Amino acid sequence: LAALHLLQLGFFFRCLYALKVGWRVCWARAEEEDEQRHMAFLSHDISMLRLFETFLENTPQLTLLLYIILRTNKAELSQGLGMVTAFLCVSWSLLDYHQSLRSFVQDKYELSLRSSIVYFLWNLFLICPRILVVALFAVLWPYGVAVHFPLVWLAMFLWVSLQGTDFMESPGPEQLYRAMVAVILYFSWFNVAQGRTLYRSIIYHGFILVDSTLLGLAWFWGRAPSEEHSYLLLVVAAALPCYLVGLGLRVTYYKWLHPNVQVQKEGREDEVDAGGEDGTEFRSFLEPDLVNRRMKYLAQTHLSLSQPAQQHVLNGAAAV
Repeated sequence: LAALHLLQLGFFFRCLYALKVGWRVCWARAEEEDEQRHMAFLSHDISMLRLFETFLENTPQLTLLLYIILRTNKAELSQGLGMVTAFLCVSWSLLDYHQSLRSFVQDKYELSLRSSIVYFLWNLFLICPRILVVALFAVLWPYGVAVHFPLVWLAMFLWVSLQGTDFMESPGPEQLYRAMVAVILYFSWFNVAQGRTLYRSIIYHGFILVDSTLLGLAWFWGRAPSEEHSYLLLVVAAALPCYLVGLGLRVTYYKWLHPNVQVQKEGREDEVDAGGEDGTEFRSFLEPDLVNRRMKYLAQTHLSLSQPAQQHVLNGAAAV
């Protein structure tokens, strides 16, 4: 199992296992209900593994591809299509992960189509400028990225450690989890602590905005006048407005399109994000062995669940 994750085959292995269980659901009518619950359990794990794979493998590869295109000033059609698809897949993995967390909790509103579109777009508009400025910085200072990434990663790792996490069952794997989260935070926001995220989000986006701006200014400062990359001036100039548009879309989502807003209009409370004191319940299995403790932890941190709600949980599980 350790070798599978080391080779980043854990997601592939889990998908194959989910297909095996799905095949049993189609043919084993007597055990259909239990197998469907097992499938829901696996779907949450797959969503989480897909997110880790996206930022540990796909996003660095996307940055490398963009660096090669900018370095050679040449791009084939297949490279362009692959790059666009990769950007869309990164944003889609974040949306799928968020939807999976919401489906983990009972008595909640699912994301509407409009909310899902805005959620997808604000992640896309925030990630694209970040990857662009890192690739541009690498074009002029390839070894500078080898210094920049460890420094930012270390800052994010310390920040995650100070917030405290309880994702794994032992200290060693817990440090590995924090290290993976630090890689995600290098590119995108990822909440790891319970409670309201407003101030933490402001600190994070402020830091990334300043860091990305410095990388962009470094590219402007080190760019030789004889280079034939004049089109990049417009691209870099549009990066900051793009990031600001992403922040604006995020504010729009949480102020007008978040499911909690819809619940408040109906005079109710959305336990997923509001943390109601009446006891939020997680969708769970009947069997105590088929539980997903990690999804429980992530739902509590990402969706700001209250402490009383945690008493109504079978150590986490999955939706049917």
